[in-house]
Amino acid sequence: MTKSELIEALAKAEEITVKAAEVAVNTTFKSMEKALSNSDRIEIRGFGSFKVKDYDGYSGRNPKTGEKIEIKPKKLPFFKLGRDLHQRLNNDGRD
Repeated sequence: MTKSELIEALAKAEEITVKAAEVAVNTTFKSMEKALSNSDRIEIRGFGSFKVKDYDGYSGRNPKTGEKIEIKPKKLPFFKLGRDLHQRLNNDGRD
């Protein structure tokens, strides 16, 4: 699902204008982005959680030339699937 498809689905489900749905989706994403940039954790019950993980720098190699290069430390977002969503995705019809 793309962002525009999400906006369309929200507009249809809540019977609001596409513009209002776009504002809601953009506000949500901006709030999430701000929280992650502040290294805050985001938890959406029944769906999952987002957090930022710190990765140390390390020595690597350029695969094309074999030359040694230093990889700088970095931060990357990490998503952990929630238990409820995991169960819904993996439910094979048996309870």
